[in-house]
Amino acid sequence: MAKGYWVSVYPAISDPESLTAYDKLARPAVQAGGGRVLSRGARVVAHEAGITQRVVLIEFDSLEQAVAAYESEAYQKALPALPDGVERDFRIIEGID
Repeated sequence: MAKGYWVSVYPAISDPESLTAYDKLARPAVQAGGGRVLSRGARVVAHEAGITQRVVLIEFDSLEQAVAAYESEAYQKALPALPDGVERDFRIIEGID
């Protein structure tokens, strides 16, 4: 079965402290949903049209598990903590078997 991934790219973060508050709520919800953080804001080397932005990559055992974790009550409670000063491009994608 193909794995599922959350991919978040942050083009703009004007309030890093509030993002930290979101992370404190979201991290336990993600872990409870079976998510494993593979990368979180690590160094980015951009090529071609790439832009050096914060990227978070979280792996789940399946796409269905990734969707269920997003839709979980615990994660839905964390979402309102994302501050207005944070722009996020979020996707749930299926890996290749």
